Parts: sequence; C-alpha cells; structure tokens
Amino acid sequence: MNDINIRKTGRAGRITLARPKALNALSYDMCLAIEAAVDEWREDPGVAMIVLDAEGEKAFCAGGDVAQLYETGQSGDYAFARRFWADEYRLNNKLHGYPKPVISFMQGFTMGGGVGLGCHGSHRVVGETSKIAMPECGIGLVPDVGGSLLLAQAPGRLGEYLGTTGARMGPADVLHAGFADYFITETEWPALIAQLEENGDPFILDKAATPPPAGELADLQTEIDHLFAGETLNAVIAAVTTAKSDFAAETLKILRRGSPLSMACTLEMLRRLRGPGIGMIPALQQEYRYTWRAMEHGDFIEGVRAAIIDKDRSPKWQHHGDVPQSDIDAMLAPLGDNDLNLEENT
Repeated sequence: MNDINIRKTGRAGRITLARPKALNALSYDMCLAIEAAVDEWREDPGVAMIVLDAEGEKAFCAGGDVAQLYETGQSGDYAFARRFWADEYRLNNKLHGYPKPVISFMQGFTMGGGVGLGCHGSHRVVGETSKIAMPECGIGLVPDVGGSLLLAQAPGRLGEYLGTTGARMGPADVLHAGFADYFITETEWPALIAQLEENGDPFILDKAATPPPAGELADLQTEIDHLFAGETLNAVIAAVTTAKSDFAAETLKILRRGSPLSMACTLEMLRRLRGPGIGMIPALQQEYRYTWRAMEHGDFIEGVRAAIIDKDRSPKWQHHGDVPQSDIDAMLAPLGDNDLNLEENT
C-alpha cells in the first residue's frame, strides 16, 4: 500500500504514514493494515517495540478521511462509517493496551484519528512544530478514538475546553494536558529512531527529552476551570458570555460555531468518564454510541458539508442554544446488539 510503510527494522516494528499531501489522513485501508501489523508483532519475539511516525513536515496525521465517510453517508449508506469507526476504535484499544512499548513521533498536526494512533502509546513524543487538537464538534461529531478518555483525564476542566472548542495545543500544552510524554527537538528524531531500531530500548527518550518552549494552557488553567465548571452547555456558555476577558470573548466565538448537540454530548461524556475505574473500553463504547447515530440523527453530514465539501463555513445545526437532556441521552443510549464489543488488551 502506497499510503503507509509497514516493515520490521532491527528490533522495531515500524509504521510510517505516507500520505503527506493529504496530511497523512487515515483511510479505512490504512487502519486495517496497522491493525494487522500490531496483531502480528504482538507475539513476535523479534519485535521489541513499535515505532510510529509519518512522512512530511506538516502533519503526523490530521485525522480520519471524513470525506470518504461523507460520500457514503450522504447517499443514505450508514453501514460503511459505522464499520470504519468500529474497526478504528478496536485498533485504538489495541494500541492503548499493547504489551510492548508503542512509541510515536508526532510532528505538525495531530488531530482526531491521529490522536487515536499517536496518543495512546507508552512513549509519546512531540517537537517544536507539534499541534494537537480534537476538533470534532466543529463537524458534528464528538471527540472520539479514545480522545474522550484523554480529555476526561486532563487537569481540571481542560477537557471540556479542548473538547468543545477544538483548541490546538502546542508542545508545552500537549504535555500539560497529558496527550504526550516527551518534548524532543525534531532534528534529533531520525537518530533516535535509528537507535530504537538497533537496541530496542525506549529509555533513550528520557535522556533526549528537554523542557518545551512556554505554552498557554498552564497560565489559563484557573480561568478555564471557572468558565467550564458548569455541567451543561448552557451553563458553560452563560459563564463564558458574562466573563470579561479577551480569552473568554475568543472562546465564545468558537463555541458559537460548533454543533450544539456535539458540544452538549461532549460535556456529558466527560462527566460520565470521571467515575471511578473508568478506562479505555467504556470511553470507546460511549463514543461509538454517538458516532453510530451521528449521520442519521446527528449533525455530522451537515458539518462535513460546511467545513470540507462546500467550505461555506455556515452549517445549519439542528439545535440553536439549548440542547434538551433527552436529545443528549438519546445520542448516548446503549445500542443493544450494535454496541461496540471490545476485549481488554486485545
């Protein structure tokens, strides 16, 4: 497959995304190829670790190939997207629970599906160009690919802010929010990967890591915690509307652009994921309940149309302002026989 380069080099199983002109967007075939490789290497004694990287300077992976999903969904075929998401989430779960080190090098944009690939491993590396975001509410989805769990585990109310606004995090912000572990200057990455391939020892990353350039989120933490303390979208928007700061004014503009249904469901999902003992599988199952319904009952098709297909940036969302709790519950209700069935560490 030309879009991805999968091979064994030395002691490492190597996966390199190779669609730089498409910002390494993850297609369905790429997803299946990655899963087949990680399954094969799981019991391979010659593979000590998996190393994930990508070609090009602009992006590790800017997300899933939503145009591919839009084409089928617009015609009334929801089965392809549901299968894509189920298989993608299964891969996310496997990476999260993998018994060997999974090391990712995430330059440039890492968004949506890229987060699912790069941010669930054991050793997550960012550099000076790294920008990580979960912008799904802008196209009528919710933060998925296990991103809802990362957001729920972020300090304070950062998860609510990042999940509803899709704000892009630079390297320091990524480390602060818990989406990565190391900042390493990108010019050092090729030599580090070569060493990993040779000796299979991820601890060389500890020696190479340095403090990142200053970010923004740590300084904004107190204000974000206050603005996003409400349990509902209405409460959050009310707090942001009455606040007197440049940050609040800019945040309000972003919240006014997103899908109200998606943002309201995102807040509900994060609240549910903060219970004791919640892990990856409940997060993915909850995400799937939304995405399974997203085309038929949500704002996904309209969101993709406005942002990616027609690019008019004027989506006609189902809701304006308040989202009834009954609509939130309906999007997140169990799917019965269609619920996502995942196994621990598989």
